[in-house]
Amino acid sequence: MDTRVRTRVSAYAVAVEDGRLLLARLSDASPVFTPGLWHLPGGGIDPCEQPVEALARELREETGLELVAARLLDARTYAVQRHGVDWNLTGLFYAVDLKAGAPVVGETDGSTDAAVWTPLADLHDSMLSPAAADALRLLAPSP
Repeated sequence: MDTRVRTRVSAYAVAVEDGRLLLARLSDASPVFTPGLWHLPGGGIDPCEQPVEALARELREETGLELVAARLLDARTYAVQRHGVDWNLTGLFYAVDLKAGAPVVGETDGSTDAAVWTPLADLHDSMLSPAAADALRLLAPSP
């Protein structure tokens, strides 16, 4: 069996506005999580790139929105297998403030094919990537 192992660190935006969460739908080009699921805007941190720089770049590419401020909320790890690759992913979750505007996917043939604000009440784990489902739990009020 030809299984490769890859490690990836990604920065994700947890953007909430008027009871809605900003999400991006994963396309067939998604390297880690299953296409069709709704995911947090963000992605892999390039070599020598700072996490918040990667977050701003990914937000522009995936949503067309500009990052104003970011605050680290949490970090989570995931083990995912896709296309013969065992991914060891670390996700850095940032609470973000964005410049006003409507989300529009800016990259072609990228890992996302749609970006929308979705009411928190309409979100369910079955429609979300593992990272987006974790973000939803981060937003839930503590008991």
